[in-house]
Amino acid sequence: MHVQLTHTDNCAGTRAHAHARAHTHTPGRAASWRNIMAEGCAWFLVLGSVLLCNLAKTLIPTVSSFLSKVFQKDAEAEMEMRTDIQEMKMELSTVSMMDEFARYARLERKINKTTDKLKSHVKSRTAYQAKVKWGVNIVYHVLQAVLMVTLIWKFYASPVTVLPSKWIVPLERLVAFPSGVAGGVGITCWLVVCNKVVALLLQAVG
Repeated sequence: MHVQLTHTDNCAGTRAHAHARAHTHTPGRAASWRNIMAEGCAWFLVLGSVLLCNLAKTLIPTVSSFLSKVFQKDAEAEMEMRTDIQEMKMELSTVSMMDEFARYARLERKINKTTDKLKSHVKSRTAYQAKVKWGVNIVYHVLQAVLMVTLIWKFYASPVTVLPSKWIVPLERLVAFPSGVAGGVGITCWLVVCNKVVALLLQAVG
């Protein structure tokens, strides 16, 4: 009876140990699977980042123009000046220079004055738009640099994807830089490829 109980306890202990070991290794396997999935999507993550950067670059003129309109509140004044000039020119066309010289000269001076004012305003607006565009360009390039540095730092020691070594011979080491993994595609090489592919794609679409 004592032997039977001991055997039963041993079996129960073995099952409990196996159950605990299974639970212990499950998180490790899950983590390993997540790592494999992350590495498998690395090339797509880099490609998507490059694509987004290039799309954002094409939107710089639109964003700059929008911001200029938002922060420059005197667009209505410019429109009024243009309207006034058109009306005065129409009125001037109905005035005889010989019969109403004083009125003609007065209207002409007024038109010239308003035109000079409009030119000055347009020049100021153009300079402001150039400053806004320059600012948007600076912000874009800073964000792009931060993104590229982050990607290089993240994938510095590991390849974004792995190919059969015979596919990239004799450039295996160059393609794998800086990871150094045989058959691997390093982040620097993949960034160059992505930029070229995206540029050709946008050129074809545009």
